[in-house]
Amino acid sequence: MHVHLIGVAGTGMGAFAGLLKAAGHRVTGSDTAFYPPMGDALAQWGVETMEGWDPAHLSPAPDLVVVGNVCRATNPEARAAIDGGMNYRSFPKALGELFLAQRRSLVIAGTHGKTTTTALTAFLLDALAMDPSFLVGGVTKNFDASFRYGRGGAFVVEGDEYDSAFFEKIPKFWSYRPWGAVLTSIEQDHIDIYPDMERYRDAFRGFVSRLAPEGVLVAHGADAEVRDVARRASCRVVHYGLTTDTYPDGFAPEWMAAPIAPVNGLQPFELFIGGSCAGRFFSPLMGEHNLRNALGAIALLAEGFGLPVLQLCRALPEFRGVKRRQDLVAVADGVRIYDDFAHHPTAVAETLRAMRGHHPDARLVAVFEPRSATACRNLHQHEYPSAFSSADLALLAPVGRAEIPDGERLDVPAIVAEINARGGRADTVPVGPASVDALVARIVAETRPGDVVAVLSNGAFGGIHGRLRAALEARAATR
Repeated sequence: MHVHLIGVAGTGMGAFAGLLKAAGHRVTGSDTAFYPPMGDALAQWGVETMEGWDPAHLSPAPDLVVVGNVCRATNPEARAAIDGGMNYRSFPKALGELFLAQRRSLVIAGTHGKTTTTALTAFLLDALAMDPSFLVGGVTKNFDASFRYGRGGAFVVEGDEYDSAFFEKIPKFWSYRPWGAVLTSIEQDHIDIYPDMERYRDAFRGFVSRLAPEGVLVAHGADAEVRDVARRASCRVVHYGLTTDTYPDGFAPEWMAAPIAPVNGLQPFELFIGGSCAGRFFSPLMGEHNLRNALGAIALLAEGFGLPVLQLCRALPEFRGVKRRQDLVAVADGVRIYDDFAHHPTAVAETLRAMRGHHPDARLVAVFEPRSATACRNLHQHEYPSAFSSADLALLAPVGRAEIPDGERLDVPAIVAEINARGGRADTVPVGPASVDALVARIVAETRPGDVVAVLSNGAFGGIHGRLRAALEARAATR
């Protein structure tokens, strides 16, 4: 089958193009540009690319046109497909019809942690010789890929609640035909799509109502929003959580982990199932939030597939994580530089707390860029100051979106002032093209060998990681 993707150079659409190619389809795609790394990856996978939006790209007509959510209703190529009566779908609908309908779909959903949990679930299935397919919103280090077309009966997919396409204003994960799911957390996000908590909550209610009655939902028991939404599921529901979490009176998750102090870069924990201890195991991931993610993945595979718990837990330490999630990208002049996607205040707080726990004797410098549609707005203005409490120094870049109205814009100087008023240390830099240079200079001036720098952004952040590494190496060369 010939499948053409409009907006193929995006992270999700590009991975889907590779998945289609791996499944044996002829795949073409158009976009405004094909920059590395996605442009190079598409060429490597054998996807035929076309620059610009042009109805001529659809001649002769493909068997299926997939329209990415980057496209607006006025996109001339998308309009030609729709108005010309061609067979077209949104990316989520195409994924559901071509891949998920034929397999046991395991969807990892939630505001936080879904990328890591998706990658880990796929890794554990593969470690136990289940040969899964997967599609994840990040590059898994064990597979060095964000997708895989396996021959087994399971397909693990990251369940994004963002909308599908301009002609299909429903959450992506409603189209994923879930048999089993993990629901990690629910906390308002994507304010550009969900202007209030009730509408955000409704997206997850709709998701759990679509779970197969014979399937299973693994829900985070310490999250009140998750517990409430999970009641809408018609399938079996099991809960998970940590012994350090807080639960309502009389409630105890079936799956619990008791964290132990980190040792040798690993997170030890004792596992309890139905109140009985199953043993002591080790996670390679930092922080209690990632221990919850690991527990959710293990519970889903044990409850949904009957896979042996001991084998799953023994495979866990071999998981290498996901790029841009607590990703140690460089050590320069003795300074560790981590890259992380955290941008919501809860994710910022958990990430920094995890790094503090794993590097207790190091000074921790947090460098944050508010760039996502939610982070750039003042929705979480009052939550951000406490999110940086684990850092010895917080350096906040200016808001990364110039189009946000003043009345809705995150007030970065106010956050800095509040952190300092609470006894912490924080600063920002002037708005402008030299912002990243100023941040790099400040980090170089502040850090010494043994320190940890956590760079937090859901964007490229002006290439700050490479520029900081080069500056630190230059500093070392002057000694």
